[in-house]
Parts: sequence; structure tokens; C-alpha cells
Amino acid sequence: MRDKVRFLTAVVALMLSAGCAPSGAPSGSDAGGAATGAATTAPPATVSSAPASPGAASTATAAPKVAVTLFKNVRIFDGKAEKLTDPSNVMVRGNIIERVASETIQSPADANVTVIDGGGRTLMPGLIDVHWHAMLIRSTPAQGIVGDVGYNNIAAGAEATDTLLRGFTTVRDVGGPAFGLKQAIDEGIVAGPRIFPSGAVITITGGHGDFRELSELPRTIGGPLSRMEQIGASAVADSPDEVRVRVREQLMQGASQIKLTAGGGVSSPHSPIDASTFTEAELRAAVEAAGNWGTYVTVHAFTPEAIQRAIAAGVKCIEHGFLMDEATAKLIASKGVWLSPQPLPEELRQGFLVGSVQRTKADEVWPGIARTYGLAKKFKIKTAFGTDVLFSQALAQQQGAILASLVRWYTPAEALVMATGTNAQLLAMSGKRSPYPGKLGVVEEGALADLLLVDGNPIADIKLVADPARSFVVIMKDGRIYKNTLPR
Repeated sequence: MRDKVRFLTAVVALMLSAGCAPSGAPSGSDAGGAATGAATTAPPATVSSAPASPGAASTATAAPKVAVTLFKNVRIFDGKAEKLTDPSNVMVRGNIIERVASETIQSPADANVTVIDGGGRTLMPGLIDVHWHAMLIRSTPAQGIVGDVGYNNIAAGAEATDTLLRGFTTVRDVGGPAFGLKQAIDEGIVAGPRIFPSGAVITITGGHGDFRELSELPRTIGGPLSRMEQIGASAVADSPDEVRVRVREQLMQGASQIKLTAGGGVSSPHSPIDASTFTEAELRAAVEAAGNWGTYVTVHAFTPEAIQRAIAAGVKCIEHGFLMDEATAKLIASKGVWLSPQPLPEELRQGFLVGSVQRTKADEVWPGIARTYGLAKKFKIKTAFGTDVLFSQALAQQQGAILASLVRWYTPAEALVMATGTNAQLLAMSGKRSPYPGKLGVVEEGALADLLLVDGNPIADIKLVADPARSFVVIMKDGRIYKNTLPR
């Protein structure tokens, strides 16, 4: 036995001295990557091996040239000004807009340069949708909750790619199990937009987002989780302490903001529209827990009571607000709270079966959409743009058309500013919880390179954004080109 031990010890010593690893095992940094599941990265460019003999030349390889994209002869919509610039040039180095100039920009010698001649087309920021549910587009309500998780993720990945190719380079996901999808996109496994995730929608028993069957009642606090909670779609909390736990669980997983439902909703079967759900103490618990992590709470709310209670608790953003009155609009404006309404299409209302509870609630809510936008303009409320498409791939394909429908209340330029620079200001409220440090929603030096080259002038014809397959000839996210249909 001692001889065997000595023999094995000698073998291990030889392997270590030779820099070997057991057959089939990753070594060095590869082992770390395999353990963490991180995306594969290239080895350091300056690594060299030892000379084969004294005096031999170093085998160090030259550092690879950085990728640079140079857009020439473009007119810029910068996400802030309501007009296009004169013909200009934009240089992207890596994933950052390095230079914007009216004069010629010379191609840098230290880079691999891709030159795109815009031919006078419009270069603009990638679009942003701040009310999106990435995991709940292609599934039915039943499939989203009780269906196979693997299938749902694959379907959501396909939808994410389509979302990016519609020109939406960033979405704020306001409820659903999107953490894994976000990771896959960020690691380059799936093409898709940047995702600012909220994680599970936090609701009360019987609130909007509680999709449990009546047969699952009563709930035992601390007992087994329901299916919707197991997959991370929703989380039930019925006290301030439970709210804190649920908020912290989402933050632990990487939530950039927190979403609660402060009142009843259309799609939930057991949630009356007029109901106010969380108490002010419960809402305050969420605001405090999120604030401790440097981020904010947004809430689903329709009625004046639900909105006012949320604001009193310190909530910074109201989703929808379609049944609010003038006094509530004044309060939102005076407190500097964000309003995130959506120009919901009629097809979404008609998608609910006539005579169903959901259709009855939709019929109550829809007339308030126009009034809410009117109040937002009247009191100069900070207003964001989102779509809130649910359970319909066909409606998701109209994402750009829904944006274009804002011209019922805004000029095309105002609508485009809202969907770019303004939405980016809302995203910035996540502070250090933002998964993407840097400036979004604008074309300016130092900003992240999320860009669209548009075949036409969207300020003059906003319908261009409703036809992304034809109109968006180049789509760039994070400095990488995902679409380029220009002649080469």
C-alpha cells in the first residue's frame, strides 16, 4: 500500500510540474468559466509561451484590433432634440459612441473598421419599451403558468430576437421569470434586447397577478409555494414582512426595479378593478427594501385611491393610471412621480371573450386611456412609453405600430423622444442596480451604441417604425450589428 501511495504521489507531482490536468478536465481560466457558466472569452492577447531555446524570439501575439463602426453621411435624431441634424458622421468604438461630428471622421489605423455609408438616412437611438413582459408574449395564460418551463424559455428566446429586430434594443420587464432569458441574451446565446428585469410580480392574495385556482386556497404562510411562485411569475405577500422577503428575493436574483400590483387588473380572474390591494404599510415596506438597494418601486394601479396610496408610500412610478381623476394627475405631477401609460390597441381588448370577467373589466378601462394621456399632457407629467402586450405574438409584431399610435396625442418627434431619451431617464432610476452601466436612449459621445439606421425620416413619417423589416436597414446593439440590409 505504501508503494502505491508513493507512486501516486510521484505521478501527481509530475503532472503539477508539467502544468498538466487530468484528461477531460478544464484547466486554468477554462475551469472557472465552466464552473460559473460564464460566456467563453478569448485568452489575453499578450500571453506568450517560453522560448524553445536560449535566444529564441518571443512568440507573443499582437493585440487584436478593436472593432470600429463608422457611419458616414447620416442625419441624426439624437433622442432629445425634435429635429434631425445636418449630414453628420458617427464613430462607434467597441460598444461606445466615441465621436459625433459634422466633419469627416478618419478611419483609425489601430482598428478593424466597418464603414457604413448612410446615404443621408436617419441614424437614431434604439427604441425602448418600458412595459414589457418578455416571458408572456407567445404563451397562453395557462401555458405560461403550468406549461413546460423549457418550452416557454425557448419560445421567449425566439420572441426576444424578433423584439430586437423590430428595433427595440432595450425593454423594462415589469413582471415575469425573465432572469434566465436576460442572462442568455447578455452572454450572446440568444439575440435579444437589453432587459431591465423586475422579477416576479408581487401581489396579495386575490390581487392582480394572483393566477392561482380557488382549489389552491387557503394559503399557509410559510407553506409550499404555488406553481406561479415556483417558476417566478408572481409572488404573494400579505404583510409588510412578507413584502420585504419577496422584494429582497427579486433583488437577490438581479432585479433592477421592483413591481407590485397596487390595485385590481384586467387579466387576473379574481381581482376587481376598483379594489385597492396592498396597504400603505405594505407598500412602504417594498419602497424601503428597494431603496436600501438603491432602486425604486413601480406599481400597477388604475384608480385614484390605489395611485394616491402608492404615492404616499413613496412609489416612484405608476403603471397605467387609466381611471385616475384630475386631482390625482395633479398629485403625480407635483410629486415628480413617473407615469407609464400605454396606448393599448383595440385588438387587445377584443382578445378577451365577450361576456368574460376580463372583457367586462377591459370595457371599463379602455375609455380611460385617452383621458389619461390628456391629463398627462395638461399637467406636464413625466410620461414614459410602453406597450404591455400579453399572450399574443401577433400583437407583439405591432410593437412599432403601437408606438406610432401615440400621434393621437403627441407629435411624431415627441413620441420618438419618449421612446428613446425619456424612457432612458426612467431606466436610470435603477442606479447601480442597472445591469448595463452607461447612457442609453441617445446618440451622443460616450453613450452606449444602440443604434438604428432608418430608411427615411421618422420625424416626418412615424409610420416607418411600424414597418421595421423595411425601414430599419441597420440595427446595432451594444456596438454589434444584428442587421444590415444595405447593398455591399
